[in-house]
Amino acid sequence: MIPALRTPAQQLVTVFGGSGFLGRHVVRALAKRGYRVLVATRRPDLAGRLQPLGVVGQIHAIQANLRHPRSVAHAVARADHVVNLVGILKEGSRQSFQTLQAEGPRIIAEAAASDARVIHVSALGADATSESLYARSKAAGEAGLFAVRPDATVFRPSVLFGPGDGFFNRFASLARILPVIPLAGAETRFQPVYAGDVAEAIAMAVDGTAPGGRIYELGGPEVRTLRELVQFVLQVTERRRAILPLPSPVARAQGSVLGFLDRLSLGLMPETFVITRDQVSLLERDNVVSEAAIREGRTFEALGIAPSAAEAIVPAYLVRFRKTGQFDLERNAKPSDAPDLLATESEGAGSNLQTDRASGPAAGQRSV
Repeated sequence: MIPALRTPAQQLVTVFGGSGFLGRHVVRALAKRGYRVLVATRRPDLAGRLQPLGVVGQIHAIQANLRHPRSVAHAVARADHVVNLVGILKEGSRQSFQTLQAEGPRIIAEAAASDARVIHVSALGADATSESLYARSKAAGEAGLFAVRPDATVFRPSVLFGPGDGFFNRFASLARILPVIPLAGAETRFQPVYAGDVAEAIAMAVDGTAPGGRIYELGGPEVRTLRELVQFVLQVTERRRAILPLPSPVARAQGSVLGFLDRLSLGLMPETFVITRDQVSLLERDNVVSEAAIREGRTFEALGIAPSAAEAIVPAYLVRFRKTGQFDLERNAKPSDAPDLLATESEGAGSNLQTDRASGPAAGQRSV
Protein backbone atom coordinates (compact mmCIF):
# COMPACT_ATOMS: atom_id res chain seq x y z
CA MET A 1 0.00 0.00 0.00
CA ILE A 2 1.01 3.67 -0.23
CA PRO A 3 3.54 4.47 2.53
CA ALA A 4 1.96 6.80 5.07
CA LEU A 5 4.95 9.15 5.12
CA ARG A 6 4.81 9.93 1.40
CA THR A 7 3.28 13.29 0.55
CA PRO A 8 0.84 13.77 -2.36
CA ALA A 9 3.64 15.47 -4.31
CA GLN A 10 5.55 12.19 -4.12
CA GLN A 11 2.63 10.19 -5.54
CA LEU A 12 1.48 9.80 -9.14
CA VAL A 13 -2.17 9.48 -10.16
CA THR A 14 -3.00 8.26 -13.67
CA VAL A 15 -6.43 9.46 -14.80
CA PHE A 16 -7.94 7.73 -17.83
CA GLY A 17 -10.42 10.02 -19.57
CA GLY A 18 -9.04 13.02 -17.71
CA SER A 19 -9.60 15.36 -20.65
CA GLY A 20 -13.39 14.92 -20.54
CA PHE A 21 -16.10 16.86 -18.72
CA LEU A 22 -15.76 15.10 -15.37
CA GLY A 23 -12.05 14.66 -15.96
CA ARG A 24 -11.17 18.32 -15.63
CA HIS A 25 -12.90 18.47 -12.25
CA VAL A 26 -11.04 15.39 -11.06
CA VAL A 27 -7.69 16.68 -12.30
CA ARG A 28 -8.31 20.01 -10.54
CA ALA A 29 -9.28 18.32 -7.26
CA LEU A 30 -6.17 16.11 -7.34
CA ALA A 31 -3.86 18.97 -8.29
CA LYS A 32 -5.16 21.08 -5.42
CA ARG A 33 -4.18 18.31 -3.06
CA GLY A 34 -0.69 18.34 -4.52
CA TYR A 35 -0.70 15.03 -6.43
CA ARG A 36 1.24 14.63 -9.65
CA VAL A 37 -1.31 13.83 -12.35
CA LEU A 38 -0.83 11.86 -15.56
CA VAL A 39 -3.80 12.32 -17.91
CA ALA A 40 -4.16 9.21 -20.11
CA THR A 41 -6.15 10.07 -23.22
CA ARG A 42 -6.46 9.15 -26.88
CA ARG A 43 -5.79 12.78 -27.83
CA PRO A 44 -3.07 14.30 -25.63
CA ASP A 45 -3.15 17.41 -27.84
CA LEU A 46 -6.62 18.18 -26.44
CA ALA A 47 -5.46 17.98 -22.81
CA GLY A 48 -3.30 21.10 -22.83
CA ARG A 49 -6.07 23.13 -21.20
CA LEU A 50 -5.63 21.04 -18.04
CA GLN A 51 -2.07 22.11 -17.34
CA PRO A 52 -2.99 25.55 -15.91
CA LEU A 53 -4.99 23.73 -13.22
CA GLY A 54 -1.72 22.87 -11.47
CA VAL A 55 1.76 24.23 -11.00
CA VAL A 56 4.41 23.89 -13.70
CA GLY A 57 5.08 20.22 -14.45
CA GLN A 58 2.40 18.89 -12.10
CA ILE A 59 -0.03 17.76 -14.84
CA HIS A 60 1.12 15.87 -17.90
CA ALA A 61 -0.80 14.18 -20.74
CA ILE A 62 0.09 10.82 -22.25
CA GLN A 63 -1.41 8.87 -25.16
CA ALA A 64 -3.37 5.77 -24.14
CA ASN A 65 -6.21 3.82 -25.70
CA LEU A 66 -8.20 1.08 -23.99
CA ARG A 67 -8.26 -0.79 -27.29
CA HIS A 68 -4.47 -1.12 -27.03
CA PRO A 69 -3.50 -2.80 -23.70
CA ARG A 70 0.20 -2.00 -24.16
CA SER A 71 -0.54 1.72 -24.08
CA VAL A 72 -2.60 1.18 -20.91
CA ALA A 73 0.27 -0.69 -19.25
CA HIS A 74 2.65 2.13 -20.15
CA ALA A 75 0.31 4.76 -18.69
CA VAL A 76 0.03 3.02 -15.29
CA ALA A 77 3.62 1.71 -15.06
CA ARG A 78 4.62 4.10 -12.27
CA ALA A 79 1.19 5.05 -10.91
CA ASP A 80 0.41 4.92 -7.19
CA HIS A 81 -3.29 5.45 -7.96
CA VAL A 82 -5.34 4.79 -11.09
CA VAL A 83 -8.65 6.53 -11.85
CA ASN A 84 -10.86 5.41 -14.75
CA LEU A 85 -13.39 7.93 -16.06
CA VAL A 86 -13.77 6.53 -19.58
CA GLY A 87 -17.32 6.23 -20.84
CA ILE A 88 -19.44 6.90 -23.92
CA LEU A 89 -23.15 7.52 -24.37
CA LYS A 90 -23.44 6.12 -27.87
CA GLU A 91 -21.30 3.87 -29.98
CA GLY A 92 -19.46 5.14 -33.02
CA SER A 93 -16.58 4.16 -35.24
CA ARG A 94 -14.39 1.80 -33.20
CA GLN A 95 -15.60 3.12 -29.84
CA SER A 96 -17.96 0.45 -28.52
CA PHE A 97 -19.69 -0.17 -25.18
CA GLN A 98 -18.13 -3.62 -25.06
CA THR A 99 -14.56 -2.44 -25.50
CA LEU A 100 -14.58 0.72 -23.41
CA GLN A 101 -17.14 0.05 -20.69
CA ALA A 102 -17.40 -3.73 -20.34
CA GLU A 103 -13.75 -4.70 -20.89
CA GLY A 104 -11.88 -1.45 -20.21
CA PRO A 105 -12.07 -1.46 -16.39
CA ARG A 106 -10.64 -4.99 -16.23
CA ILE A 107 -7.81 -4.12 -18.63
CA ILE A 108 -6.84 -1.13 -16.49
CA ALA A 109 -7.03 -3.14 -13.25
CA GLU A 110 -4.84 -5.90 -14.65
CA ALA A 111 -2.22 -3.40 -15.78
CA ALA A 112 -2.11 -1.44 -12.50
CA ALA A 113 0.39 -2.33 -9.81
CA SER A 114 -0.97 -4.67 -7.14
CA ASP A 115 -0.53 -2.05 -4.43
CA ALA A 116 -2.00 0.86 -6.44
CA ARG A 117 -5.43 2.16 -5.51
CA VAL A 118 -7.93 1.67 -8.33
CA ILE A 119 -10.95 3.99 -8.60
CA HIS A 120 -13.60 3.54 -11.28
CA VAL A 121 -16.53 5.75 -12.27
CA SER A 122 -19.52 3.77 -13.51
CA ALA A 123 -23.13 4.99 -13.73
CA LEU A 124 -26.18 4.93 -11.48
CA GLY A 125 -28.09 3.05 -14.17
CA ALA A 126 -25.63 0.12 -14.30
CA ASP A 127 -27.69 -3.07 -14.42
CA ALA A 128 -26.79 -6.49 -15.82
CA THR A 129 -30.47 -7.17 -16.58
CA SER A 130 -31.26 -3.86 -18.28
CA GLU A 131 -32.63 -3.67 -21.79
CA SER A 132 -30.06 -0.96 -22.44
CA LEU A 133 -26.68 -2.09 -23.77
CA TYR A 134 -25.12 0.94 -22.10
CA ALA A 135 -26.39 -0.10 -18.67
CA ARG A 136 -25.38 -3.74 -19.18
CA SER A 137 -21.87 -2.78 -20.28
CA LYS A 138 -21.46 -0.60 -17.20
CA ALA A 139 -22.46 -3.50 -14.95
CA ALA A 140 -20.13 -5.87 -16.82
CA GLY A 141 -17.29 -3.39 -16.35
CA GLU A 142 -17.85 -3.33 -12.60
CA ALA A 143 -17.94 -7.12 -12.42
CA GLY A 144 -14.73 -7.47 -14.43
CA LEU A 145 -13.01 -4.88 -12.27
CA PHE A 146 -13.94 -6.53 -8.97
CA ALA A 147 -12.89 -9.94 -10.31
CA VAL A 148 -9.35 -8.57 -10.64
CA ARG A 149 -9.33 -6.03 -7.82
CA PRO A 150 -11.88 -6.74 -5.06
CA ASP A 151 -10.51 -3.70 -3.19
CA ALA A 152 -11.36 -1.24 -5.98
CA THR A 153 -13.61 1.75 -5.30
CA VAL A 154 -16.54 2.30 -7.67
CA PHE A 155 -18.67 5.44 -7.93
CA ARG A 156 -22.07 5.48 -9.64
CA PRO A 157 -23.15 9.10 -10.20
CA SER A 158 -26.55 10.17 -11.46
CA VAL A 159 -26.74 12.63 -14.35
CA LEU A 160 -23.88 15.15 -14.05
CA PHE A 161 -24.18 18.92 -14.25
CA GLY A 162 -21.83 21.88 -14.22
CA PRO A 163 -20.57 24.57 -16.63
CA GLY A 164 -20.20 22.97 -20.05
CA ASP A 165 -22.44 19.99 -19.24
CA GLY A 166 -24.44 18.17 -21.88
CA PHE A 167 -27.64 17.93 -19.86
CA PHE A 168 -28.98 21.35 -18.87
CA ASN A 169 -27.12 23.01 -21.75
CA ARG A 170 -28.77 20.63 -24.20
CA PHE A 171 -32.30 21.44 -23.14
CA ALA A 172 -31.49 25.16 -23.06
CA SER A 173 -30.25 24.84 -26.66
CA LEU A 174 -33.41 23.00 -27.70
CA ALA A 175 -35.58 25.65 -26.05
CA ARG A 176 -33.79 28.33 -28.04
CA ILE A 177 -34.48 26.53 -31.33
CA LEU A 178 -37.76 24.62 -30.99
CA PRO A 179 -41.26 25.95 -30.15
CA VAL A 180 -42.17 22.54 -28.69
CA ILE A 181 -39.79 20.22 -26.80
CA PRO A 182 -40.58 16.52 -27.39
CA LEU A 183 -39.59 14.64 -24.25
CA ALA A 184 -38.93 10.93 -23.87
CA GLY A 185 -39.15 9.66 -20.29
CA ALA A 186 -40.85 12.81 -19.06
CA GLU A 187 -41.85 11.24 -15.72
CA THR A 188 -38.57 9.42 -15.10
CA ARG A 189 -36.93 10.59 -11.89
CA PHE A 190 -33.37 11.92 -11.75
CA GLN A 191 -31.06 13.09 -8.99
CA PRO A 192 -28.69 15.52 -10.79
CA VAL A 193 -25.26 15.65 -9.22
CA TYR A 194 -22.66 18.40 -9.45
CA ALA A 195 -19.48 17.22 -11.19
CA GLY A 196 -17.31 19.02 -8.64
CA ASP A 197 -18.86 16.99 -5.82
CA VAL A 198 -18.19 13.73 -7.68
CA ALA A 199 -14.58 14.84 -8.22
CA GLU A 200 -14.23 15.49 -4.50
CA ALA A 201 -15.44 11.95 -3.72
CA ILE A 202 -12.93 10.53 -6.20
CA ALA A 203 -10.12 12.57 -4.65
CA MET A 204 -11.10 11.23 -1.22
CA ALA A 205 -10.78 7.69 -2.57
CA VAL A 206 -7.29 8.55 -3.81
CA ASP A 207 -6.49 9.96 -0.37
CA GLY A 208 -7.61 6.67 1.13
CA THR A 209 -10.43 8.23 3.18
CA ALA A 210 -13.18 6.53 1.13
CA PRO A 211 -13.03 2.77 1.90
CA GLY A 212 -12.48 0.53 -1.11
CA GLY A 213 -14.26 -2.65 -2.12
CA ARG A 214 -17.57 -0.78 -2.30
CA ILE A 215 -19.94 0.77 -4.83
CA TYR A 216 -20.96 4.31 -3.89
CA GLU A 217 -24.13 5.81 -5.37
CA LEU A 218 -23.89 9.57 -5.81
CA GLY A 219 -26.90 11.81 -6.27
CA GLY A 220 -27.71 15.45 -5.61
CA PRO A 221 -29.93 16.75 -2.81
CA GLU A 222 -33.13 16.75 -4.89
CA VAL A 223 -35.05 14.17 -6.92
CA ARG A 224 -37.01 15.55 -9.87
CA THR A 225 -38.69 14.20 -12.96
CA LEU A 226 -37.20 14.98 -16.34
CA ARG A 227 -40.22 17.17 -17.08
CA GLU A 228 -39.55 19.21 -13.92
CA LEU A 229 -35.90 19.60 -14.86
CA VAL A 230 -36.82 20.90 -18.31
CA GLN A 231 -39.31 23.29 -16.74
CA PHE A 232 -36.48 24.50 -14.49
CA VAL A 233 -34.36 25.18 -17.58
CA LEU A 234 -37.20 27.14 -19.18
CA GLN A 235 -37.64 29.19 -16.02
CA VAL A 236 -33.92 30.01 -15.80
CA THR A 237 -33.65 30.92 -19.49
CA GLU A 238 -36.93 32.88 -19.38
CA ARG A 239 -38.44 31.03 -22.32
CA ARG A 240 -41.97 29.74 -22.77
CA ARG A 241 -42.06 26.43 -24.58
CA ALA A 242 -44.57 23.60 -24.67
CA ILE A 243 -43.29 20.26 -23.36
CA LEU A 244 -44.62 17.26 -25.30
CA PRO A 245 -44.22 13.98 -23.36
CA LEU A 246 -43.70 11.09 -25.76
CA PRO A 247 -45.29 7.68 -25.12
CA SER A 248 -42.73 4.89 -24.93
CA PRO A 249 -43.46 3.42 -28.40
CA VAL A 250 -43.14 6.86 -30.01
CA ALA A 251 -39.98 7.66 -28.07
CA ARG A 252 -38.40 4.38 -29.12
CA ALA A 253 -39.29 5.02 -32.75
CA GLN A 254 -37.78 8.48 -32.48
CA GLY A 255 -34.60 7.02 -30.99
CA SER A 256 -34.35 4.44 -33.77
CA VAL A 257 -34.77 7.04 -36.51
CA LEU A 258 -32.41 9.63 -35.03
CA GLY A 259 -29.84 6.98 -34.17
CA PHE A 260 -29.93 5.72 -37.75
CA LEU A 261 -29.57 9.22 -39.16
CA ASP A 262 -26.64 9.87 -36.84
CA ARG A 263 -24.88 6.74 -38.08
CA LEU A 264 -25.77 7.56 -41.68
CA SER A 265 -24.19 11.00 -41.31
CA LEU A 266 -21.08 9.41 -39.76
CA GLY A 267 -21.73 11.21 -36.48
CA LEU A 268 -22.01 14.66 -38.06
CA MET A 269 -25.51 15.38 -36.74
CA PRO A 270 -25.55 18.02 -33.98
CA GLU A 271 -25.42 16.22 -30.63
CA THR A 272 -28.25 18.45 -29.38
CA PHE A 273 -30.72 16.61 -31.62
CA VAL A 274 -29.39 13.06 -31.29
CA ILE A 275 -31.00 10.48 -29.05
CA THR A 276 -30.61 6.76 -29.65
CA ARG A 277 -32.93 3.82 -29.01
CA ASP A 278 -30.55 2.69 -26.27
CA GLN A 279 -30.77 6.06 -24.53
CA VAL A 280 -34.56 5.93 -24.71
CA SER A 281 -34.39 2.58 -22.90
CA LEU A 282 -32.35 4.24 -20.17
CA LEU A 283 -34.95 6.97 -19.82
CA GLU A 284 -37.60 4.40 -18.94
CA ARG A 285 -36.04 3.71 -15.53
CA ASP A 286 -35.51 6.06 -12.59
CA ASN A 287 -31.96 7.27 -12.02
CA VAL A 288 -31.82 7.85 -8.27
CA VAL A 289 -29.80 6.61 -5.30
CA SER A 290 -31.16 3.33 -3.94
CA GLU A 291 -32.49 2.81 -0.43
CA ALA A 292 -29.85 0.08 0.04
CA ALA A 293 -27.03 2.53 -0.64
CA ILE A 294 -28.48 5.01 1.87
CA ARG A 295 -28.96 2.31 4.49
CA GLU A 296 -25.46 0.89 4.02
CA GLY A 297 -23.66 4.24 4.01
CA ARG A 298 -22.59 4.28 0.36
CA THR A 299 -23.56 7.87 -0.49
CA PHE A 300 -22.19 11.42 -0.43
CA GLU A 301 -23.42 11.88 3.12
CA ALA A 302 -21.46 8.85 4.31
CA LEU A 303 -18.34 10.47 2.85
CA GLY A 304 -19.04 13.73 4.64
CA ILE A 305 -19.89 15.62 1.43
CA ALA A 306 -22.96 17.86 1.28
CA PRO A 307 -23.99 17.71 -2.41
CA SER A 308 -24.71 20.97 -4.22
CA ALA A 309 -28.17 21.81 -5.51
CA ALA A 310 -28.68 22.55 -9.20
CA GLU A 311 -30.44 25.82 -8.32
CA ALA A 312 -27.23 27.12 -6.76
CA ILE A 313 -25.06 26.52 -9.81
CA VAL A 314 -27.00 26.04 -13.05
CA PRO A 315 -28.49 29.57 -13.45
CA ALA A 316 -25.02 31.12 -13.58
CA TYR A 317 -24.08 29.25 -16.75
CA LEU A 318 -27.48 29.09 -18.45
CA VAL A 319 -27.89 32.87 -18.44
CA ARG A 320 -26.36 32.99 -21.93
CA PHE A 321 -29.46 31.26 -23.29
CA ARG A 322 -31.79 34.10 -22.32
CA LYS A 323 -33.19 36.20 -25.16
CA THR A 324 -31.24 39.23 -23.98
CA GLY A 325 -28.05 37.17 -23.64
CA GLN A 326 -25.47 37.09 -20.91
CA PHE A 327 -24.30 40.67 -21.32
CA ASP A 328 -27.52 42.36 -20.24
CA LEU A 329 -26.01 43.46 -16.95
CA GLU A 330 -29.21 44.95 -15.52
CA ARG A 331 -31.33 41.84 -16.08
CA ASN A 332 -28.62 39.32 -15.32
CA ALA A 333 -27.19 40.93 -12.21
CA LYS A 334 -26.51 38.06 -9.84
CA PRO A 335 -27.41 38.10 -6.13
CA SER A 336 -24.54 38.94 -3.81
CA ASP A 337 -24.50 35.40 -2.44
CA ALA A 338 -24.44 33.66 -5.86
CA PRO A 339 -21.27 31.67 -6.61
CA ASP A 340 -18.81 33.37 -8.95
CA LEU A 341 -18.39 30.40 -11.26
CA LEU A 342 -16.28 32.25 -13.81
CA ALA A 343 -13.69 33.15 -11.20
CA THR A 344 -13.67 29.67 -9.75
CA GLU A 345 -13.40 28.00 -13.15
CA SER A 346 -10.37 30.10 -14.07
CA GLU A 347 -8.71 29.67 -10.70
CA GLY A 348 -5.46 27.76 -10.86
CA ALA A 349 -5.00 24.61 -8.81
CA GLY A 350 -1.62 25.49 -7.36
CA SER A 351 -3.29 26.81 -4.21
CA ASN A 352 -4.74 24.28 -1.75
CA LEU A 353 -6.62 26.90 0.25
CA GLN A 354 -10.15 25.94 -0.78
CA THR A 355 -12.15 23.05 -2.12
CA ASP A 356 -13.33 23.21 -5.71
CA ARG A 357 -17.00 24.11 -6.01
CA ALA A 358 -17.09 25.34 -9.54
CA SER A 359 -17.22 23.56 -12.36
CA GLY A 360 -21.96 17.11 -16.83
CA PRO A 361 -25.24 14.89 -20.26
CA ALA A 362 -28.26 14.88 -22.51
CA ALA A 363 -31.38 12.95 -21.71
CA GLY A 364 -30.20 9.51 -20.83
CA GLN A 365 -26.58 10.43 -20.05
CA ARG A 366 -25.24 8.87 -16.91
CA SER A 367 -21.56 9.40 -16.69
CA VAL A 368 -18.47 10.55 -18.21
